[in-house]
Amino acid sequence: MGAGGRMSAPPTRKNPETDNLKRVPYSKPPFTVGQIKKAIPPHCFQRSVIHSFSYVFYDLTIALLLYYIASNYIQPLSQPLSFLAWPVYWFVQGCVLTGVWVIAHECGHHAFSDYQWLDDTVGLILHSALLVPYFSWKYSHRRHHSNTGSIERDEVFVPKQKSAIGWYSKYLNNPPGRFLTLTIQLTLGWPLYLAFNVSGRHYEGFACHYHPYGPIFSDRERLQIFLSDAGVLAVVYGLYRLAVAKGLAWVVCYYGGPLMVVNGFLVLITYLQHTHPSLPHYDSSEWDWLRGALATVDRDYGILNKVFHNITDTHVAHHLFSTMPHYHAMEATKAIKPILGDYYQIDRTPVFKAMFREAKECIYIERDEGDKKGVFWYNNKL
Repeated sequence: MGAGGRMSAPPTRKNPETDNLKRVPYSKPPFTVGQIKKAIPPHCFQRSVIHSFSYVFYDLTIALLLYYIASNYIQPLSQPLSFLAWPVYWFVQGCVLTGVWVIAHECGHHAFSDYQWLDDTVGLILHSALLVPYFSWKYSHRRHHSNTGSIERDEVFVPKQKSAIGWYSKYLNNPPGRFLTLTIQLTLGWPLYLAFNVSGRHYEGFACHYHPYGPIFSDRERLQIFLSDAGVLAVVYGLYRLAVAKGLAWVVCYYGGPLMVVNGFLVLITYLQHTHPSLPHYDSSEWDWLRGALATVDRDYGILNKVFHNITDTHVAHHLFSTMPHYHAMEATKAIKPILGDYYQIDRTPVFKAMFREAKECIYIERDEGDKKGVFWYNNKL
């Protein structure tokens, strides 16, 4: 009871779950890209060869240390201890190598240095070592950044409209079905995307990241697609020689296990960045680059944010300024939040929980009932 017998109203409690699912604005933003850029300290756009290479050396040093531990302490273990120790090594090494993948991703965006030839050289070496066709991915990923949020031209995790989803979807719309779907997605999703463009944009003809003459690439890009294929084949041959010398089990334990973790995280990170109940998608009548770039969400992976060089929790800033080095992205994100306001979206829901929630809520996209605008939202009513 306060003075005069009035009772003060209790403070309103915010529900983080509800707030996370609140739709972001989809109208034309009241700010421009130039205004966003002015809010970011100029040094955030400066690329340093020494600074960038320090992350390469750091990640590779940790990876070599983990290999040393595995070869000297895990390999000699007897069963069943070895069955417990190897998966731990796969996960930890896979996380570190995901960081290496992110650095190669920086190279593909020309965010590693001021020298394109150096970026492409480092990117080709690092991505090839992880069986990624560097230039093939670079060109399709660049078009993803140019067309984010467009249901006609985006390149990755392009959502389907209700009329296009498969007949089997209703049978998978339950906990076991979602578990099966996510398991396939995290284990096979990356190689299927590279080989068959699964979950990617529709192309006429055979769309494959290894096919130099496929519809994904232009004539001026084809020579570099051959170079990407050569890099992957060289690593495959090296793995074959290792299997001959040390055995297939050795290659699987030291390389194959961590690579599966890398591939799984690549799919998971990308999926959660671009799949969220609050995010709109646009057809050609509504889409523009800025609204598309804002149709993404930052996520919180805890300690793994640092291991992944903050590609997880600075993705909005990355889509706005993709040539910005990752080591300035946190500062830039902090600077742009006041400008973006409600257009900025971050979801700190634990990743495991978010993964299953999005698989449940985000089955297809459709317009709101009675709305003829080209703005589409996720739905799950089958």
